Amino acid sequence: MTVVRDWQCADPKQQLVWAAATSEALRVLEGKWKIVIIFQLFAAKGPLRFSELERRVEGVNQKMLIQQLKELEKDGIVTRTIFPQVPPKVEYALSQMGVALGPSIEALVDWTLMRREASEGTSQPL
Repeated sequence: MTVVRDWQCADPKQQLVWAAATSEALRVLEGKWKIVIIFQLFAAKGPLRFSELERRVEGVNQKMLIQQLKELEKDGIVTRTIFPQVPPKVEYALSQMGVALGPSIEALVDWTLMRREASEGTSQPL
């Protein structure tokens, strides 16, 4: 869904709506590991088992990874699929809402590169 917005809009109510939406998005993505988890699920181009995700998210402990995955699942960004077998198999993948974050994450990477270039005077690839 692409919407063209008039950022110069003088309507204070509309400005508050946009500010609230931005705050809500940042609340969903806040946390040291959520963006890393989302990125790893994008990079995998398919579901990952918990152990695979744990290996890909360097530095996170199991408890924190479980907590962040539960929050992402609750917010509709990640899906969790349990396969009825022994031992249990659980896979995590991006939901449609999670996949829809792709352009926003690309925009954040571009913004970060632009910011780095402006502050350091050089461009460093990410």
